[in-house]
Amino acid sequence: MDTRRLQFLLELSRHGSMRAVADVLGTTTSTVSQQIAVLAKETGAPLLEPDGRRVRLTPAGRRLAEHAVTILAAVEAARADLDPHAEPVGTVRVAGFATAVRRSVLPAADVLAERHPRVELRISEYEPYEAFAALLADDIDLALTYDFDLAPAGVDPMITASPLWTARWSLAVPAAEAADHGNTVQVFEAFRDHGWIVNSRNSADEDVIRRLASTARFAPRVTHRADSLELVEDLIATGPAPHVGLLPANRPTKPGVVLLPLAGPEVRLRAFACTRRGREVWPPLALVLRLLVH
Repeated sequence: MDTRRLQFLLELSRHGSMRAVADVLGTTTSTVSQQIAVLAKETGAPLLEPDGRRVRLTPAGRRLAEHAVTILAAVEAARADLDPHAEPVGTVRVAGFATAVRRSVLPAADVLAERHPRVELRISEYEPYEAFAALLADDIDLALTYDFDLAPAGVDPMITASPLWTARWSLAVPAAEAADHGNTVQVFEAFRDHGWIVNSRNSADEDVIRRLASTARFAPRVTHRADSLELVEDLIATGPAPHVGLLPANRPTKPGVVLLPLAGPEVRLRAFACTRRGREVWPPLALVLRLLVH
């Protein structure tokens, strides 16, 4: 089985049209069609089926495309092993939450541009559940995700997660009500009658809030859901009723909002770099992972 033909099939699974594959690989649509037809004969299974005026991968074609990622990554890794001075080449598709993109990916992109210009990053902003789904669907190569240490997220066995960094979070409260309330449970107890703000696109912080509130023997009254940290601050500082919510401990806040430290226990966000198991040996992806985890 010619690995070049596997590359045609893989690109078709990613881009969805013969024309797009031809543009990516610098060839013609007829060549793409012919190579995939030969591959179908080699495997003895239909790989494409009509989809209106276009074609799509059959179930067998999708399975082979999944294998193609691992096979092509192994081939590239073997070439790099035989020639350790070979320059990595390829496009790495990254999806992750905004803080990780700013903190980890953008510095890595600067290094790549300077030292490894033939490795390109394509970046999308996704919440963890979106990034995991895209990773398992092979729509991306690298997912940057997070959870909180008090509410660890489960990881699919097909995924390898590498720790990146951690960050302490605090409870953001109206400035007029800021005071030393003691440990984390006592801080939560002090604001049990307030409205609580949680993330609108992810349940990680809500899981932490509900767990700590349960320890303080109350059920939090979730009144607002917001993805933007700036909006969380606005709701706390100017909302029509008193509200509180979790924010990063090192975040400069606007007037009217104070961050109360949480200790005993601390609340820590944990960031991870996630790949499909076995794909991390692909040289461009391996290079990006080294830059992120370093």
